[in-house]
Amino acid sequence: PPPSQNNEQGSTLRDLLTTTAGKLRLGSTDAGIAFAPVYSTGTASGKSGRTMPNILDDIIASVVENKIPPNRAPKINVKSEIKDEPKDDKKCILDDCSKRYSDIPYSWICDKHVLWLRDHKNSNNWKLFKECWKQGRPVLVSGMHKKMNFSLWKAEAISLDFGNQQADILNCKDSIISNTNVKEFWDGFEDVSKRQKVKNGETALLKLKDWPSGEDFKTMMPARYEDLLKSLPLPEYCSPEGKLNLASHLPGFFVRPDLGPRLCSAYGVAATKDHDIGTTNLHIEVSDVVNILVYVGIAKGNGVLSKSGVLKKLEEEDLDDLLRKRLKDSSELPGALWHIYAGKDADKIREFLQKIAKEQGLEVLPEHDPIRDQSWYVNKKLRQRLLEEYGVKTCTVIQFLGDAIILPAGALHQV
Repeated sequence: PPPSQNNEQGSTLRDLLTTTAGKLRLGSTDAGIAFAPVYSTGTASGKSGRTMPNILDDIIASVVENKIPPNRAPKINVKSEIKDEPKDDKKCILDDCSKRYSDIPYSWICDKHVLWLRDHKNSNNWKLFKECWKQGRPVLVSGMHKKMNFSLWKAEAISLDFGNQQADILNCKDSIISNTNVKEFWDGFEDVSKRQKVKNGETALLKLKDWPSGEDFKTMMPARYEDLLKSLPLPEYCSPEGKLNLASHLPGFFVRPDLGPRLCSAYGVAATKDHDIGTTNLHIEVSDVVNILVYVGIAKGNGVLSKSGVLKKLEEEDLDDLLRKRLKDSSELPGALWHIYAGKDADKIREFLQKIAKEQGLEVLPEHDPIRDQSWYVNKKLRQRLLEEYGVKTCTVIQFLGDAIILPAGALHQV
């Protein structure tokens, strides 16, 4: 409707989002997005062309930064003109950061693809995170376990408190799921002799998938839920009450993904003969994800690699120099190996996996998607082929105890 007919403006973000959405003009190429961009036909220099300001940033800024009293209607100023974006965002952020954020301890890892925030307590972390997050890059925050009650997250403590619960346990090698008592899983978490054996006598690689999850987590484990919430990295974004956590403030008519939290627990591959399998196959999450490594168990028993053996296996990976340095630090405890890919490479990876499936004589059905089906763990040999044949580089990250890995929605990853 014409602006003269639509002067009402609410005082909550819900009102602002809903009233503003109706005022935006939808471009022909932008159907299907939640908020249409506003286009202008001119710029400050007088040249014609379409520009697209960040609508949500403007709306949120009017609510959060101006601290509007509830009884006063805010004024929304959706800019129709924006400055020209720098041509090389990556170069711009890297050149700029050391000067602008000199008070934040950080490093770049994985060929400057991943931001590593080294001090979880720094109150300015979110400012640098915001710059990185705009570009859809993963972020690593270390030291989160220092804020947590470590005794709550020990395997024996969880087994003692919840061992009588039933849950689905996944055998990661053959993807067979069984419903069983979770005590069996936890008893074998650090004692290999108590783990299930498969037909050929090998030790099973088991995963307790998403147990518990969401509201069940909060109801079943209230103390752990509170401990997790108070320990979240970048609370401005990650806390349910965070002022920049858009998911918590969206209008009720939006369909929300399951925002968790979820507890994901799995045995390591150190006790298996086949080290080319993972506990989480390659997949994509539909929402941004924060994954905090709250506990690392040290498995004991026949066939388990020693600590030096585990470190040697990790050093065979294509690692950043800073990660290699962390591996040599005796105060650090490595617990998970991640391989991460940018969302823009999804189609190339999908094509590659379908090609490999055909080479292996597997049936490739048109309705099957190797990423959506989570049917592949891309081993070292395949990762090398993916680089050579499709130019897709793997970002390899070791997650140490207390590390939080924050992934943007759409980023492919396996663990």
